[in-house]
Amino acid sequence: MSADWKEFEKPSTPAAPVTAAQVATGPVMPPQQRLLIYSPDEWEDFVQEWAHYCLQNIYKQVQRFSGTGDMGIDVVGFVDDKRLEGVWDNYQCKHYDHALMPGDVWAEFGKVIWYSFKKEYVPPRRYYFVAPWGAGTKLGRLLSNATTLRDELIANWNKSVKDEITTTQEVPLDASLLAYVNAFDFSIFEAKTALQLVNDHRNTPVHVARFGGGLPPRPAAGEPPLAVEPKESRYVTQLLGAYGEHTGTAVSDPSAIAAPKLKAHFHRQREAFYKAESLRVFARDNVPEGTFESLQHDIYTGVIDTHDGDHADGYQKVCAVTKAARDLEITANALITCTNPQDRDGICHQLVNEERLRWTK
Repeated sequence: MSADWKEFEKPSTPAAPVTAAQVATGPVMPPQQRLLIYSPDEWEDFVQEWAHYCLQNIYKQVQRFSGTGDMGIDVVGFVDDKRLEGVWDNYQCKHYDHALMPGDVWAEFGKVIWYSFKKEYVPPRRYYFVAPWGAGTKLGRLLSNATTLRDELIANWNKSVKDEITTTQEVPLDASLLAYVNAFDFSIFEAKTALQLVNDHRNTPVHVARFGGGLPPRPAAGEPPLAVEPKESRYVTQLLGAYGEHTGTAVSDPSAIAAPKLKAHFHRQREAFYKAESLRVFARDNVPEGTFESLQHDIYTGVIDTHDGDHADGYQKVCAVTKAARDLEITANALITCTNPQDRDGICHQLVNEERLRWTK
């Protein structure tokens, strides 16, 4: 065959099987690569999200400034209630197709100096340039030497700064402003890369929602403790009442459950409750806020008609409602890939704890 036709030959080895997820959305793109195709607005949104979730033990509030008149501020972390008059850090977002060079950011240095000189805000505690490719070699060297950075900024002021700070006026480096520049702490400036942000972001509950790739393995739930804990009191009281309705004899304590069938049922329900509680914790750490509550609501709406139907006694009601929960087809919730039938039983008992369901008449 002519070499001109080799591009039409079949592959020498068969392709790997295609998964349903690949058919629906294509192969999973690594987060760092996905960030490269973000728009500048999407990049700022990601940086705000990162700061909110990853630095919440540092900041009282994270806020994004955007649009004209932002005074050189993009994403801010406020340490105290004084906001721009107190302790704060600035994350200056730059989304370019290359590592940052000094020429990309001279005006940003000028803005923070000019507006703090004008007392629009106190200088930030730290000022981070945040870019997918980070700082290039030359900018990186400047950021590591505050004295050289100051001198280079002064040398480039007339060419790259004075006309770029604001659209309403020139900002010449007159004597008073020059004195302020010489006294300014240039060690506050640093740079961060997308890789640094992604590594932090992996530990947030919104990582999978943003980047895909599936949920991590769910840890096994522990066995319920021998003694009923206070957080179980309501659903356990309801279960004991249901058993009493079924046997015609009041059951005031788990130790008073006489029938082996009911003893086994009680143990399974406690196991289910603790599995559902472990799912709640897993959801808190791995999916956006409200995802677990949405699953609870799906189960509630799926079983409420069964719950409100006629049942011979409370035990029969428990069995009917938990079976209805297990039989539900729930496909939209992100947690559905890591849930099991016992989780659904346990969620029913959580709903009893919340007084949305009840087992006894």
